[in-house]
Amino acid sequence: MTTNTTAPRVALVGDRDPKVRSHQRIPQLAAALLDRDGLALDLYWIGTDEVDSPQALDGFDGVWLLPGSPYRSEAGALAAARAARENGIPFLGTCAGFQHALLEFAREVCGLTDAAHAENDPDAEHPLIAPLACSLVGHELPITPAPGTLAERLLGAEASVERYHCNYGLHPDFPARLSAHGLVFSGHDAAGDPRIAELPPSTHPFFLATLFQPELAGDGSRPHPFVEAFARAATEHAHDHS
Repeated sequence: MTTNTTAPRVALVGDRDPKVRSHQRIPQLAAALLDRDGLALDLYWIGTDEVDSPQALDGFDGVWLLPGSPYRSEAGALAAARAARENGIPFLGTCAGFQHALLEFAREVCGLTDAAHAENDPDAEHPLIAPLACSLVGHELPITPAPGTLAERLLGAEASVERYHCNYGLHPDFPARLSAHGLVFSGHDAAGDPRIAELPPSTHPFFLATLFQPELAGDGSRPHPFVEAFARAATEHAHDHS
């Protein structure tokens, strides 16, 4: 095991709340990454209302858009996703982070300027992010990764079982429209609904978002492959930009 000499600066974007389990788990995961893999992370908690533009995250080597919606600032969450996407900063979005990463992509890349999140805009006629037919709060369900994707490389070819805590997901009218502009839906549940999204390595070094919460996998002593891969990508970014 090798220890990194340059710890990447990682922005944990979300409205920190000691009652949110994923927020509680972050320090334990950081310790496990250091102990198990020699991956030291320099973590900065940043509220969504502190991200007033994509430039607010200049100098960071990774952006993790965390669960905990409704966020104090939808605009701040979208700016964080945009900063990572446009500037090639390794990005991980989980639960609400997945939802807002897709919302940002729909608005800024697909030109769907009226795309809305039903939690923030319950009166939206055709929300991009809509209430799920059945709540996934507290559920553990299988995910099958798509062949040839980052998700498959990290999870393996077999289905994995992942933990959710959400009531909203991508409306079924929109996956094809987002895919047509380069977003890859790389993992689906048993019903075929998209639960993992990524950008291909030809367009971004590491951009991965999940509706489930990989930070809650197991007891926290062995970080989920997605969390470990994000830490490695942030470390590489720090080395390349030092």
